[in-house]
Amino acid sequence: MVTILDRTQNPEKRVRHPEKAHKPDTEVQRKPEWIRVKAPTSKGYQETRDLVRSHKLVTVCEEAGCPNIGECWEKKHATFMIMGEICTRACAFCNVATGKPNALDLDEPTNVAKAVKQMGLSHVVITSVDRDDLADGGAEHFEKVIWAIREASPLTTIEILTPDFLKKPGALERVVAAKPDVFNHNMETVPGNYLTVRPGARYFHSVRLLQRVKELDPTMFTKSG
Repeated sequence: MVTILDRTQNPEKRVRHPEKAHKPDTEVQRKPEWIRVKAPTSKGYQETRDLVRSHKLVTVCEEAGCPNIGECWEKKHATFMIMGEICTRACAFCNVATGKPNALDLDEPTNVAKAVKQMGLSHVVITSVDRDDLADGGAEHFEKVIWAIREASPLTTIEILTPDFLKKPGALERVVAAKPDVFNHNMETVPGNYLTVRPGARYFHSVRLLQRVKELDPTMFTKSG
């Protein structure tokens, strides 16, 4: 049996959570000014957008639908996502499209480096989609991007956020040998959630990957999230 409540005729008959049934209503307050996201219209934002477009680059800022894009791009901050905008995996938490990726853009390393230099970045974060379709998982492409940035902007520190290079022999070693300043690989969640949240990955493989980075180069900063 379904009971329909007429809130117009009986405004006092409201369905409430049991924990709140005998408590007074909490006044709904407006969000403070500092937490509201404003439409990106600044000159700095437009300059960053035009720079990204002119070099045909992909950013996490756009692909993830980040609400802070206006603030970051105004200050000439951006996280670049290399190797395309289509991922070979389908992680539940991610907003990036899944499918069959296109061929690598051979000009991308140079274009990323040019953008880094033109933006005057003191620190840059480079991440990527998963490219399980490539024999090395995209390790060589990461290497080329790092080298290109070093040549174009020697004082810029480079942080890479990599996929797990699962079952790609020698891939991790190649990326570490390129000497990024920070090696980041996200765990994302606890082991019990991996089949649901990251079905294409393995928790302990990711743990071992970070351990292996330190074995290859004990001086390299590593991080995870």
